[in-house]
Formats: sequence, structure tokens, C-alpha cells
Amino acid sequence: MQPPPTLTEENELWLQGYRFIAGLDEVGRGALAGPVGAGAVILPTNIDISLLDGVRDSKELTPAQRESLSPRIKKVALAFGIGMVSSEMVDEIGIVEATRRAMAQAIKKLGVSPEFLLVDALKLPKILLPQKAIIDGDKLSLSIACASIIAKVARDHLMINVEKKYPGYGFARHKGYGTPEHLDCLERFGPCPIHRRTFAPIAQGKLL
Repeated sequence: MQPPPTLTEENELWLQGYRFIAGLDEVGRGALAGPVGAGAVILPTNIDISLLDGVRDSKELTPAQRESLSPRIKKVALAFGIGMVSSEMVDEIGIVEATRRAMAQAIKKLGVSPEFLLVDALKLPKILLPQKAIIDGDKLSLSIACASIIAKVARDHLMINVEKKYPGYGFARHKGYGTPEHLDCLERFGPCPIHRRTFAPIAQGKLL
């Protein structure tokens, strides 16, 4: 089993004098429908790590575990923010740039100006702050793992609500990802307004 994320990266930066270190992660990047989202979390330097026991990369947790952890993370965090960029914008500017915009939104919503960014895999060249892109950061950094959980829970809630507007696609279950159920619904009903037109199979022209 993957060991839990640690504060190794954060501790090194705290020792260098940085206080406000934001961990950032995205959610929904590979989905066929709905927004791409991002979370940002700043943990306090004096954190009691036991308060975040159970935090992992959001993909390693059950929905119930994420729902339990998200409010705990928000309570423990010094600051947190969540950003969402629509499927229309994903089609217009591409998934990478849309992901960066979601992260920029999350940073703005922190309410605290971060001094350093720990980012899962991605570089943010338009954000003029010291930063480090960490491959598998959500498995390694506690701040990034926390960001992954709050972003995932927020996007899941959004997609559950979308089910009411566009019933029949199963968004409340698959959250817009390309499951067999979702692909079957696309074949039967065609795309709805929140489907990403630039993603397969819609981009291949088969479902328009």
C-alpha cells in the first residue's frame, strides 16, 4: 500500500522561511463532461498532523472517505480555495490552459497570499510566485493531497447537481468520466451542453 503523503516538501520550505505554502491539485482533467477544477490548501506551520490522518491522494479514497475528510481539511487549513473552469472554456483554450486557470482561481480564493506553490505535476508560468511541480505530488505532499480531496468533493457535488438539469446521463454516478455507462448514454442520447466537444468520442464526429 502506498505510504501516506508527508510534510517533507513543506518542512523544507518552512525551514527556508516561507510561511504560506499552497498545495495545488486538479480534478476532472480526463472527464468527458463538466468542468475541470482545482483545489489549493495552505496548512499551518504548527499543524498537528494527526488531525489529517487518513488523507491520501483523492483517487485512493472512497467517496465516503473524501466526504468525511473534506470538512476536516477545511477546518485544519490556514486557507483553502477551489476553482472551476467550464467545459466550454476547456474546448476553447485546451485542457492544460483550462487546468492552469482553475488553479489560478483557487489561489485567488485562498484569501491569503501564498509565498510558494507546490503543484501536482503542472507548471504555472503565468503565476509569478516561487513554485515546484511535483510528479505524483498528491501521493507525496500532504498539502497537495488535501487540495486534491477538497477539489474532488466540490466537483462531485457539482456533477450530482448537474444530473438534475441533464437527467439520463448518469452524471451523479460517473461524474462525467468515460465509464461504459456514460459512453452508452452518449451513444443513445448524443452530447448535452456540458460535454467537451474536443474530447473523444465526440471530437471524432461520431456523436454530433
